[in-house]
Amino acid sequence: MCGIAGFLGEPDAPAASRVLLLQRMLAALAHRGPDERGFSLDAEAGLGNARLAILDLVSGKQPMANADETLLITFNGEIFNYIELRRELIAKGRRFRTDSDTEVVLQLYEDMGPRCVERCNGDFAFALWDKRARQLMLARDRMGVRPLYYTRRGGVLYFASEAKALFTVPGIAPKLDPIALDQIFTLWFPLAPRTPFRDISELPPAHVLLADRERVEVRRYWRLDYPEADDDRGCDRRGETAIAEEVRALLLDATRLRLRSDVPVGAYLSGGLDSSFVAAAMNATTDGPLDTFSVTFDSP
Repeated sequence: MCGIAGFLGEPDAPAASRVLLLQRMLAALAHRGPDERGFSLDAEAGLGNARLAILDLVSGKQPMANADETLLITFNGEIFNYIELRRELIAKGRRFRTDSDTEVVLQLYEDMGPRCVERCNGDFAFALWDKRARQLMLARDRMGVRPLYYTRRGGVLYFASEAKALFTVPGIAPKLDPIALDQIFTLWFPLAPRTPFRDISELPPAHVLLADRERVEVRRYWRLDYPEADDDRGCDRRGETAIAEEVRALLLDATRLRLRSDVPVGAYLSGGLDSSFVAAAMNATTDGPLDTFSVTFDSP
């Protein structure tokens, strides 16, 4: 769980003030990334990262640039199939300088452009600055596990993993959105892109945002597919046992992919059905003892 932040545009301030702004935004996200902070700044864009190091602890520092430094990314989350994607890219002749999933996203973008997210199996939110196209890309995973917020002020686009980082920008203050408040009391959460704060937007799950100095475009890159009852795709005649075995195999494989890490892995174990299955699946796909963590309360 890293924290990302930055902006596209030219805030009306000298370079030193723009650096200070990035530092303030990252300070608001320090709890998300205690291992290190980094930022990069040019005439048009600034990207920052508060890193929680999980993969490639030494050379996976962020923001990360490609070989010719025409692309720059700040990344939160994990690409679970990064090993398979890396192999595909190497087979195409690409060379890697790190063992991180972050560089895989950079190389995949060079190969596919913004459509790179269509190949990513993971929980992620990232910002990628393409200096050649002078375009900023924000992206969020299919289910929206990783958060990403943005707003515009004075022709500048600001973004961050949490809204509180946006409130460090001069002139941007938290103001309650009454429509979002009504949605929270009705649905338990506001409907993206709306947030509890007026003029602060959430990038919806399975969407990318493409921005340059003239435009901001938000587009969907994936959606859930629910076949109709009379659609052949919705009729599975294999029987309950076969379907249950497929679900079990998929869940075990999903767990196996999520265990890829360069630091110790553990599980939250509340005792419910879902966390118990995750712990059992981890135990079935790893060697050695499994560390689990539970939370108890003194007060009833």
